[in-house]
Amino acid sequence: MIRGAVFFDVDGTLTPTSSGQHLAELVGNAEEIAQIQAGYGAGTLSSDEACVLEARGWAGRAPAGAQAFLESLPLVDGIVETVSWCRAHSLVPVLATLAWDFVGTYLCSRFGFDRTCGPRLQIVDGRYSGEVAEQFDEQAKRDFAVRVAADLRLGAR
Repeated sequence: MIRGAVFFDVDGTLTPTSSGQHLAELVGNAEEIAQIQAGYGAGTLSSDEACVLEARGWAGRAPAGAQAFLESLPLVDGIVETVSWCRAHSLVPVLATLAWDFVGTYLCSRFGFDRTCGPRLQIVDGRYSGEVAEQFDEQAKRDFAVRVAADLRLGAR
């Protein structure tokens, strides 16, 4: 029986810094991403606007390259033990994040989180197009958590 769900953020929680900033090293636009994220943090850019700007740097890149680069993503200690503890106590570990969906998918696969969310880059002919296929903002993150709780039938007891 599932007793509850535990929601984890990625950036600043599972990673000591921003996954987007780390990935910018792969893309080669770290300075630009830092400015975009600073604008988001200052409230001068919305989540949607920041995603559109960040997505442009992915144009022409293959998803496999991003996945391989995630192997070097800096992570906090104790993720394996925490996910294990959640499962042992009938708690479902879930990622609720604004990081690109492939970041969450990678972390689910590596550590056993149940599911994830996040904005999605458009893929055309096996490569990122530089466009956002699906936006995902703070309200969508909240709505995701509510859907997960409903899917798991939490609060229905």
